Amino acid sequence: MSRIAARFADLKAQGKAAFVPFITAGDPDFETSRAILEALPGAGADVIELGMPFTDPMADGPAVQASSLRALKAGATMARTFELVRGFRQRDDKTPIVLMGYYNPVHARGADNFVREAAAAGVDGFIIVDLPPEEDAILLKPAHAAGIDIIRLVTPTTHDARLLKVLNGASGYLYYVSITGVTGTKSFAEDDVKAALARIRKASNLPVAVGFGIRTPAQAGQIARIADAAVVGSAIVGVIADNQKAGRDRIVTAVTDLCRALADSIHAGSGAKVGA
Repeated sequence: MSRIAARFADLKAQGKAAFVPFITAGDPDFETSRAILEALPGAGADVIELGMPFTDPMADGPAVQASSLRALKAGATMARTFELVRGFRQRDDKTPIVLMGYYNPVHARGADNFVREAAAAGVDGFIIVDLPPEEDAILLKPAHAAGIDIIRLVTPTTHDARLLKVLNGASGYLYYVSITGVTGTKSFAEDDVKAALARIRKASNLPVAVGFGIRTPAQAGQIARIADAAVVGSAIVGVIADNQKAGRDRIVTAVTDLCRALADSIHAGSGAKVGA
């Protein structure tokens, strides 16, 4: 069983939803990013989404865009992103790590080489937001052969016929984008998310994580009552931005304080899921 499947199975047995924080690799610098990454499991993270810094993150709002630019300015590269994961794996062999980002860094290294490096580092899944299912065989085939999940996005505009295409080859979990637009710019409507999750669950048994509109512990707990996981990114990278000048220790403390509050709300708010 993969780390992702094992983690969701364990949480399901406990009646809990997963807390999935997103951070950008190398933000605001390599050593601080490493300290944040290594602190996340202790702050309640169940799965970690690690952003691959990129110059044109088109699906992301201002906060995540800024995190990519900070990381790149500080010298972030894909090689250093894999280095972060390798270091994390020396300390933690259970918490899943999912690389999230855009296809350009994959294409630059070649899909087969990228997968080999990711597998060797200890990566568990990929979310490539600009690589549609019709075109992702180049990554899906080597990823599945290496035991790495391809996590697909479902959006409010994904109709039933399109949903079947999205599900074909998907594994690990599904990522439901709760809003139309970019990350960190709007809040979700609970009734709309409930209806979407009910429709998705009729077509798939994969866990469903909800993201793109969750900023506060209260909102995270709200999602935990209806979804299998809540993803929080913009609020976390916003805390990094707000504390840049305060030094590494302060940044790590501020991030872990927020993540602990988010995790506590998610784990306490977990309950019966739509369609479960």
